[in-house]
Amino acid sequence: MAAAPAARLGRRRRRAPTGDLTSALVNANVDGERLSPREFAAFFLLLAVAGNETTRTAIAHGLKLFTDHPDQRRLLLADFEGRIAGAVEEIVRHSSPVIFMRRNLTRDAEINGHRYRTGQKVTLFYASANRDEAVFADPDAFDITRSPNPHVGFGGPGPHFCLGAHLARREMTVMFRELFTRLPDIVAGEPDRLLSSFVNGCKRLPCTFTVPKTTLNGAPSGGR
Repeated sequence: MAAAPAARLGRRRRRAPTGDLTSALVNANVDGERLSPREFAAFFLLLAVAGNETTRTAIAHGLKLFTDHPDQRRLLLADFEGRIAGAVEEIVRHSSPVIFMRRNLTRDAEINGHRYRTGQKVTLFYASANRDEAVFADPDAFDITRSPNPHVGFGGPGPHFCLGAHLARREMTVMFRELFTRLPDIVAGEPDRLLSSFVNGCKRLPCTFTVPKTTLNGAPSGGR
């Protein structure tokens, strides 16, 4: 597990700060409180999963979706800068990289006729919420022009909204811009799916594409 190396790194940076991000995190003092090595290790795992696994999962699902829906791919490429923002939101909605999240109720509530009590555990299944027929027209369709698109792929509104949502959107935008510019004929095969109840991930995604010719300095020349 990555937690043990992270905890060791946190202890080293607390004893001898080097000015890096880890040093700043483990030595920060907010109202007399600091992260313990165990808390830092948990935070490290959160960043690794939330900041890496979910975004690469969404990118893999997005490439597969554009392969399976060539009409949507043509629509995107006809006006990439004008449509990529909507495409990113639709990829997140349609693929729902995180499968579920569990919370503890802090107060009594009634939702859709069901009563819940303080302290009870509740689970949100993102794919179910993101395919809710009461919210989305034709919810199983992949439509990059869908608007509005109030998906909960980034956690929905409120205090649990994903802190890295804007970074994830930017990373996906850059990745698809580069993929479709450098490898315009790239198509995805069937993914080797991750066996997980938490992340809707892909371990491997086979792709085929024409290898571009390169110039002497290694940059793509645009040839085939």
